[in-house]
Amino acid sequence: MPSRLRTTLLAAGAAVYYLKARRERGRVERLAAAALESLLNAIDANDQTTGEHARRVAAVSLILADAHGLDDRDRSSVERVALFHDVGKIHEALFDITHDHHLLSSEERAQVATHPQRGADVVAPLSLFYPDLGAGVLAHHERWDGTGYPRGLRGLEIPLTARIVALADTFDAITCQRRYDAARSAPDAVEVIKGERGRQFDPELADLFLSEAVQARVHEAMHPWHCSPTPHASKRKPESAPGDVPDVAFRWRTAGV
Repeated sequence: MPSRLRTTLLAAGAAVYYLKARRERGRVERLAAAALESLLNAIDANDQTTGEHARRVAAVSLILADAHGLDDRDRSSVERVALFHDVGKIHEALFDITHDHHLLSSEERAQVATHPQRGADVVAPLSLFYPDLGAGVLAHHERWDGTGYPRGLRGLEIPLTARIVALADTFDAITCQRRYDAARSAPDAVEVIKGERGRQFDPELADLFLSEAVQARVHEAMHPWHCSPTPHASKRKPESAPGDVPDVAFRWRTAGV
């Protein structure tokens, strides 16, 4: 066989192999995305409050990620961490604690503090496709000054996804009522974040989050949830997630087989 023909056939064979491998990887990636969506559906089915909280945190996190100039890939990473940051709270060891309406004891708070590790363990099987998801879930209660948990990470040691989600999570925790804590106003949340700038939160991200432009977008995104007890908002929780709040940027349904 002439060498030129042999080279052409080898090149054609390599191209076919590449296309098949790419198609197969696409199928597996869609399967992984479907698994994440199933997990989010399971959160909703087991604990609607946690599911709604996750979607609000995702909405606010995406606003901050966009303002920070992240590209689509990094924004998707932030969204995934936000949506699954509290998946560890539906673990059977914590379910009764987080679903009781009384103030938490110190022992119960210590138990709740295990949820980042539990959550990271839940998403660990998908680390091949989302290698930063577990790290972000694990680190969302770390603090800029190194006094957070579970590993006491400091400053830039904390993944960017977790630093963004921490701000959104705190804002939502303050402005939306929880079973064991009453809601406060958006200005209250702003003051808390100001006070924790450089302590709990990345100071640069905190400044960006508190900027007028970002706060305007955050308040617009949060308004349909009626969380913050302001004169312009009802305290009634929505029956279901508002349409403008993100519901997982998975594309597996519309992707080609």
